[in-house]
Amino acid sequence: MTVHRMPAAEIPLTVELVRHLLDEQHPDLAGLPLEVLANGWDNMVCRLGEEFLVRLPRRAQSAELVDHEQRWLPELATRLPLPVPAPVRIGRPAGEYPWSWSIVPFLPGRIAADTTLDDVPSATTALGGFLAALHTPAPPDAPVNAFRGIPLAGRGDGVLRGLTNVADTADREAALTVWEAAVAAPVWDGPPLWLHGDLHPANVLVDEGRITAVIDFGDLTSGDPATDLSVAWMLFPAEDRRTDLREAYDHAGGPADDATWARARGWALALALVFLTHSADNPLMGGIGERTLRAVLADSTGV
Repeated sequence: MTVHRMPAAEIPLTVELVRHLLDEQHPDLAGLPLEVLANGWDNMVCRLGEEFLVRLPRRAQSAELVDHEQRWLPELATRLPLPVPAPVRIGRPAGEYPWSWSIVPFLPGRIAADTTLDDVPSATTALGGFLAALHTPAPPDAPVNAFRGIPLAGRGDGVLRGLTNVADTADREAALTVWEAAVAAPVWDGPPLWLHGDLHPANVLVDEGRITAVIDFGDLTSGDPATDLSVAWMLFPAEDRRTDLREAYDHAGGPADDATWARARGWALALALVFLTHSADNPLMGGIGERTLRAVLADSTGV
């Protein structure tokens, strides 16, 4: 498989820059210990003291995503059953830094991609309830994402390109069969719903074996809930995916029928191929992509 690196930062991001921005805009926090925690596709994240994180866009395309989080996440957080990192302070463009940035609460736990869910039934209940609470009709001015929440067929070109990089012929043919079945499922015909947009095991926090928070709402958008439900193939064993998660989502009022779950499997395949293709310098996401692809291909039910 041809693997690419994640996008480069468009301006230099350093602890010194973050400290300068804090000095100018939030001086009461500027003296707290500060260290870089992560550099992702879209943001650099720094730990600020014991209670906060600082999130700064790494490129212009990501800056709009921070604006979405600042506008909408505080409102959504009030009705979600798991903690989310709604901004508690807003940073503005200043000097050498051209974009808005955020200070968010530090939520304890490790990402699900790096730890074990000791209580899977509890995890399916927690995540199913969270998604059902999130997946409600979005207002007309909600964010729209050209790549998430859209009709599944809109991902077709990328999936076909990704499949050409799958070396094993049997896997490639099986994946194409999965994709064709998912695209053939009836499209979402309900109103656009609120979506996390990027729900995978690196954006779910686990503490003492239980799901405790959902993070990184940069791709917050509206559309087809099947996009988010693809996490079922990324996070849970087959038996828990087919029964506990779906039952928890349905019980909490989640709007998903068989066609939605069929599309969700297609979304899981599409995202697995993205993770695998763009993970040359990100083995964490490469691992998520590989495990998701295996789960999709091993699932003969599509649910």
